[in-house]
Amino acid sequence: MTFRSIAFLLCVGFLLLSQNTHAQLTASGVVFEDENRNGSFDQGETLLKNIGVSNGEEVVLTNKDGRYSLTIDEHDAMVFVIKPAGFEFPLNRLNQPQFYYIHKPNGSPDLEFNGVEPTGPLPASLNFPLHKSESNDDFKVLLFGDPQPYNRQEVDFFDRDIVNELEGAEGYEFGITLGDIVGDDLDLFEPYNESIARIGIPWFNVYGNHDMNFDVDADSLADETFEATFGPATYSFDHGNAHFIILDDVVYPRTDNRSGYIGGLTSKQLRFIENDLRHVPKDKLIVIAFHIPIFTPNTADQTFRIEDRSRLFELLKDYPNTLSLSAHTHLQRFHFFDAEEGWQRLQPHMHYNVGTTGGDWWSGEFDERGIPTTLMRDGTPNGYAILNINGNDFTIDYKVANADEDDRMSLWGPKVVPQNRWHGAQLYVNFYLGNAYTKIEYKLQGSDAEWRTMNRVAEQDPFVANLRQKWDSMDAMPEQGRRPSNPVESDHLWKMNVPNNTSIGRHTIKIRVTDMFGRVFEDQFSYDVVEPTYAR
Repeated sequence: MTFRSIAFLLCVGFLLLSQNTHAQLTASGVVFEDENRNGSFDQGETLLKNIGVSNGEEVVLTNKDGRYSLTIDEHDAMVFVIKPAGFEFPLNRLNQPQFYYIHKPNGSPDLEFNGVEPTGPLPASLNFPLHKSESNDDFKVLLFGDPQPYNRQEVDFFDRDIVNELEGAEGYEFGITLGDIVGDDLDLFEPYNESIARIGIPWFNVYGNHDMNFDVDADSLADETFEATFGPATYSFDHGNAHFIILDDVVYPRTDNRSGYIGGLTSKQLRFIENDLRHVPKDKLIVIAFHIPIFTPNTADQTFRIEDRSRLFELLKDYPNTLSLSAHTHLQRFHFFDAEEGWQRLQPHMHYNVGTTGGDWWSGEFDERGIPTTLMRDGTPNGYAILNINGNDFTIDYKVANADEDDRMSLWGPKVVPQNRWHGAQLYVNFYLGNAYTKIEYKLQGSDAEWRTMNRVAEQDPFVANLRQKWDSMDAMPEQGRRPSNPVESDHLWKMNVPNNTSIGRHTIKIRVTDMFGRVFEDQFSYDVVEPTYAR
């Protein structure tokens, strides 16, 4: 190699090095207890040590003086603080946590929906305030799946059907909407936020596939409007003895030469999770929230990249207490991962695919309030879930919208059966939080017989099927509402043969449900046994 060639390569190397160096900035500042709650670090306020701060990949801890330093991209970066237990994030007027700084000197690209305005130069000191609070290991979290309004009318449905009954509700520490906040029209973020603010508690939002900027050519740009409205799509925080990790698991555009989106995690996100968990004690409950479920339905198409799930499970293998949450499907179901699917602990990992606030995309007939009944395809009414955390353990409840607290199941069966004749009628129980660890028993009221176990089945809920048939038999479309989606197999359905070898008259079947947490719930179904009208 000639001297001139060597000189040329050295020049190229120095140029690349200088470009790489030029592309990086150092963000630094302090994390402090904002005692007067003015958002600024004032003399005398306490500096907080050992608090995590991240750029979405690396995680550093503040030193004894409350100071941190992070390298960030000079053109597009997010810096956020990882709240420890015993502290709260400051909130804006919409009860959105303020825990991040967006660095986009030139703002977002020109897109259909507005992104981040130019932020200008990086501040010399990027400081994060936290508010001291009482630390309680027992608390409740509201979980919303897919409000997904496509227009202002559907925002109004959400506001009156879901938010009205929660306005000013007490006993909840915060809430999480698990993606598909809106239905493609990102201008609806604003009225959604105004509605959510009425609940009156801190609210976190997960990025969904209907919350995207579709007019982009890179996944890193698909969340520009989401970032401008809600901040980072991937971050974490502690509350009580639980550690929450919020993840953007929508990959768009895909990288496998196929159109659309797919569920998955980027290498940057996986490094963030790895770096984040280095500072999380093993006895904490790890709660991971994203939009697209990590299980793959029994179809030819893969809806979540299995290699990303495997890497996630590898990072969680040393944590005995875990839970993951998703929405997206407009169904409600549980999936328990074991070794066959790559989970590396003896106790299965519970994944809860939460039923949606928008139900079956705001379909169905209007009720007396002028709101669609919007029953989901598996027979789950629209509503919201409640995560009850007790230390590093938890239980889950599901609250049906505009219904009593004890509305936990629906029953479908015959009104009348012939005495001592074959009839084939069956009683179905749809227990909305049911799964493989649920036991449902029955017996006739007044009978001395033992409780008998009902059979769990993979069938369509007959009530849902009957409801859809009602729409198909209409002579004219109703003035309001629209036909719901077709029924699908329900993951939480049980059935039994209705007894008719008993006396003529009214009879009642008692139902006893023992859920996966050992809680017992009861219901009953009444029917008439009558004289048969045929000979055999």
